[in-house]
Amino acid sequence: MSEFLLSTGRTRRLASFGHALATLALWHERSRQRRQLGQLDSHLLADIGIDRRTRDREAAKPFWQA
Repeated sequence: MSEFLLSTGRTRRLASFGHALATLALWHERSRQRRQLGQLDSHLLADIGIDRRTRDREAAKPFWQA
C-alpha cells in the first residue's frame, strides 16, 4: 500500500512539473510571437489583415495573458 502512495505522489509531482514546463514553453512562445508582431511593417500587417493599432495592442500584452 505504501508503494502505491509513494508512486501516486511521485506521479503527481511529475505531472505538476510537466504542466509547469508546458506553461513556461507557452509563455516563451507568446513572448516571441508578440515581439515579432511588433516588428511588422504596414505592408505585412495589411497582408495578415490587422492595423497598427491592433498590432500595438496585441504586442503590448504581457506573455501570461492570452
